[in-house]
Amino acid sequence: MKIFINKRIPEAGMQLLKDANLEIFIPEHENLSHEEWLSYCKSNDAILSVGGEFKFDKDFFNECPNIKAIALFSVGFDHVDIQEASARKIQVGNTPDVLSKATSDVAFLLMQSVARRASYNFEKVKSGNWGDFDPLHALGQELYGKTLGIFGLGRIGYEMAKKSKAAFEMDIIYHNRHRNEEAEKNLGAQYVSFDELIEQSDVLSIHANFKTEQKELFNASVFDRMKKNAIFINTARGGFHHQKDLYDALSGHKIWGAGLDVTNPEPIFKNDPILELSNVCVLPHIGSATEEARNGMAKLAAENLIAFSKGEKMPACVNPEIYG
Repeated sequence: MKIFINKRIPEAGMQLLKDANLEIFIPEHENLSHEEWLSYCKSNDAILSVGGEFKFDKDFFNECPNIKAIALFSVGFDHVDIQEASARKIQVGNTPDVLSKATSDVAFLLMQSVARRASYNFEKVKSGNWGDFDPLHALGQELYGKTLGIFGLGRIGYEMAKKSKAAFEMDIIYHNRHRNEEAEKNLGAQYVSFDELIEQSDVLSIHANFKTEQKELFNASVFDRMKKNAIFINTARGGFHHQKDLYDALSGHKIWGAGLDVTNPEPIFKNDPILELSNVCVLPHIGSATEEARNGMAKLAAENLIAFSKGEKMPACVNPEIYG
């Protein structure tokens, strides 16, 4: 089986593929045009896809009928038309669990960084503008006993809730497609409606899988109803929030601050006015950027393809329904 990998992955995954005697192709340069990417896809049987810049939609499957399996180097699979893949009996695998702690660490980091205006104060130090002591300037807020609202309380959201409960004794509320009984039992998490979530949260953190119908769900009408002291955290997908509406809410003091590991668009434009605000911290989508998480992702993506090559179901198969 010939496997196309569009970008280098950690050796931990590469070695597994080599040991399984699978034929691997990685292009000499990684900044592929869509045409280059598509031509490589047409020449291989399976894809280990790193990044989400290219879409696996109906047009792709029509142009590449040779593709039999797709292993994603990510948890999210919003760039794959799963229904179309399933109709064609194409297995799609992702990498859940292995990056839950690392990604929740970044959400937890952003929450604290925004609460204490860390980015703004770091820039003051870098510019030599430390200034004299001012008891009223750019004050932060404490998180102790506040309410953390989680939109999408899955594996990553659970880790975020656990950290916040342990460190700051935060009350946990959440909105989900399904109840999370483990979180309710272990963390005292309370299931609420979406309206209650946005109205009651002091910190609102997004951890859901993105779906097209949720595009810019967090927009002006939502920000207008949040608490004025609220901190908005997004480490899931930039498509969840309307970037200009978020800027307006922040600059207009409708909400208190925002921490983003994902932006809309992504990457963010360097002149985006949101970057000038003192109550914002933006990171370049580093949720899984630890050696441990990336090694785990590489291994699981490789294991997905190895299982497929043996005629087995991928261990992290997104569309197991194709097996009936």
